[in-house]
Amino acid sequence: MSSFEAVFGNMPEAVGQAPGRVNLLGEHTDYNDGYVLPIAIEQKTSVSMSSNGGSEYVLYSDVLDSMARFTLAEPPAEHFAAYVYGCLMEARAQGIETGSLDIHVQSDVPMGVGLSSSAALEVATLRALRALAGGPLDDLRIAQLAQRAEIEYAGVRCGIMDQMAASLAGTREALFLDTRTLERRLIPLPSDSAVLVLDSGVARTLAGSGYNQRRAECEEAARRLGVPSLRDVSDISETDSLPEPLRRRARHVVSENARVLLAVNCTSAEEFGILMNASHASLRDDYEVSTPELDRLVALLQAHPDVYGARLTGAGFGGACVALCKPEGLQAAARKVLDEYTAAGFSGRLLVPPPGMHDNA
Repeated sequence: MSSFEAVFGNMPEAVGQAPGRVNLLGEHTDYNDGYVLPIAIEQKTSVSMSSNGGSEYVLYSDVLDSMARFTLAEPPAEHFAAYVYGCLMEARAQGIETGSLDIHVQSDVPMGVGLSSSAALEVATLRALRALAGGPLDDLRIAQLAQRAEIEYAGVRCGIMDQMAASLAGTREALFLDTRTLERRLIPLPSDSAVLVLDSGVARTLAGSGYNQRRAECEEAARRLGVPSLRDVSDISETDSLPEPLRRRARHVVSENARVLLAVNCTSAEEFGILMNASHASLRDDYEVSTPELDRLVALLQAHPDVYGARLTGAGFGGACVALCKPEGLQAAARKVLDEYTAAGFSGRLLVPPPGMHDNA
């Protein structure tokens, strides 16, 4: 690991941090003005920066061991730098002027597995800019600017859930968020439960996947139903008038919103787990964003006696699974499921270790 001082020869003037997140329920509902229920994870991204007095921004990613140089007039060619460039442009639009900077990125948020490493990078960058130059940026505004940066400069038409979670969620309570109104509140996990996150071993990239296609399908479904967004469909039978695959896409969104609202009022981990299992089935069959590897890993989790429920998390097309487990059985469940997954010919790993457990456990 190369520090800011090792790369640039001096100490940073400002540092910003933000966590990754795992989404417990509410997948592909945020860009449909719906409801989501993410929770932050312990892993974080840290962005350090300092004025360099030069004509270029110099960006170094410790994770990628990659350097990018650019100006605001000429965007960087490197894709990882587009997220930071977008944040710089959005901050400038808010009146935050910094001059050229040295920027150092360090992160232990796993990339490409659906834990919102990009949102953590965006929010951490904007927090560092806030610390460096000041400006009227509260955590809500930072989330909004981070979303715009990803849409406008990284080419991903994302909803606002990931950025809101990175900016506002905690690690012990889920963030119940209405993505239309941005009304939100923290919801404690069900009693006698803990969160487990496992990687399927299949990497995914949002911009190159079917993510943008799914969003376009949802917009077309809403148009045909005569509503501003699928959030406005309350009766799932209304989707029956749509042609395929629009009917199935809309059916997932409507049913997923209902599952989030039910989860907020769950009285037990068992009830919450049932909703997670139903969510995965809907993502697999109606939204068609699962993979054989994700399905196998979820099935192994769901079959374990110490697991209440499990589902893919993130956009799908690879990435991670999340499970709600009995705390006392979580470590044993993770080991057994990963062993069975490996025996089936796949390669998975633990992404969010509980206390006392490590990746190689």
